[in-house]
Amino acid sequence: MTVTLRPATAADMMAVGALHQRSRVAAYSAFLPADALADPTPEAMGRYWAERWQWERDTHRMTVAERAGALAGFSHLGPDDEDDPATGLLNAIHLDPAEQGRGTGRALMIDALDAMRALGWRRAVLWVLRDNAHAREFYERGGWTPTGDERDEAIGSAPTRQLRYTRPL
Repeated sequence: MTVTLRPATAADMMAVGALHQRSRVAAYSAFLPADALADPTPEAMGRYWAERWQWERDTHRMTVAERAGALAGFSHLGPDDEDDPATGLLNAIHLDPAEQGRGTGRALMIDALDAMRALGWRRAVLWVLRDNAHAREFYERGGWTPTGDERDEAIGSAPTRQLRYTRPL
C-alpha cells in the first residue's frame, strides 16, 4: 500500500500533535532524558498545532501523509526565520515511528521542496538536532549541507544544540 499526500486541514491537527509527540519520543529518546520528552502530552501538542495552524495557514504549508487511511507523517514549511525573501524554512518532517524506512519521509521532503520552488524560493533551510544522527543522515542524503550556524533550544528541561542546514532549490 502506498502513501498519499494531501494538504492538512483543521480537522487533522489533534492527530498531527499526537503523531508529532510519538515521533519526538522515538527519535530523541536515545539522547534526551524521558522527563524532557514527557511534556507536552499528545493532546497538548495537538492544541499547539491547532493554534499554530490557525495563525499560519496563510503563510505556511502543512502536508499530511496517509497510509491505509491513517496518518503516517507530516511536513510543515514557511518563510525563512531570518527574513530572507529568497529562502523557505522546512520547519518539520515527522513520521509515525512505524513509517521509518518506508519512503514516507522522502515523499514528504520531495513534496516540500517542490512546494518551496512553487512559492518562488530559491533556497531552503532547516534546523536539526545535532545529536539526531538519523535525521542528519536523512537530510544529507537529500542534498542538505550544514551552514555552520548553531543555536540552543530546550526540549522540556533538556538543552539541545541545533544545526542549520541548507540546500538550493
